[in-house]
Amino acid sequence: MTETASAAVPVAVCQFAPTSSREGNRDRIAELTADAAARGARLIVFPEYSSYFVDPMDESLAANAESLDGDFVSTLTALAADHGVVIVAGLVETASDAQHVHNTVVAVRGDGILASYRKQHLYDAFGQTESDWIEAGDLGVATFELAGIRFGLMTCYDLRFPEVSRTLIDAGADALVVPAEWVRGPLKEHHWTTLLAARAIENTAYVIAADHPTPIGVGHSQIVDPQGVVLAGVGTTEGIAVAAVERATIERVRAVNPSLRVRRYAVGPR
Repeated sequence: MTETASAAVPVAVCQFAPTSSREGNRDRIAELTADAAARGARLIVFPEYSSYFVDPMDESLAANAESLDGDFVSTLTALAADHGVVIVAGLVETASDAQHVHNTVVAVRGDGILASYRKQHLYDAFGQTESDWIEAGDLGVATFELAGIRFGLMTCYDLRFPEVSRTLIDAGADALVVPAEWVRGPLKEHHWTTLLAARAIENTAYVIAADHPTPIGVGHSQIVDPQGVVLAGVGTTEGIAVAAVERATIERVRAVNPSLRVRRYAVGPR
């Protein structure tokens, strides 16, 4: 059976806590990648800010930002080649001025970058002001294909804007990949799990979400099927969860619930 014909991809979400040590983060990603690949994963998803993270955010973000041909992406590419996988992870990327950075997600395999996405909706909410340090990305979509299944990239706070996921679906996505640092707070765990299920149900698509563990994130990284059922997940500590994304499941759910086909509104930028 060919790769495309199989149309099933074992995916892993790796929940870990990035720190201010760029080298340490790369080492931890290497360990988790080896573990996830040994469990059969062919797509391995890491959280937002996997290359570098401090809480609270400060000017050190810019000092530790990298280009897309820097050490972080080069390490991901080498790991993807070594293990025969695709890796998705968030990084702090250099931006247009010295004070700001891009909050970027890349998808890489052994021969290079498949897709990159700069976070569009910045987390200026719940007492946080991500825009103090982050430059928003341009409007647009980023997708890549693996084994006949198309994956779309979005980041953390984007989850609260259903039009982001809908534009990815309109671009052909079958699964939404969501690296995140979902900050803890009153009802935040409830918001996270509810929105992951909602994005899956309304789009009849898989959602693959990797968060930071507690005490800063809420944890609960998950792989959610097109009916909103959690197939696999992690609790509040570091860990890995693995489940299969299947073309047959997507087609079956969309045949029973053709909400994408019968909808009467399109989504566009403002």
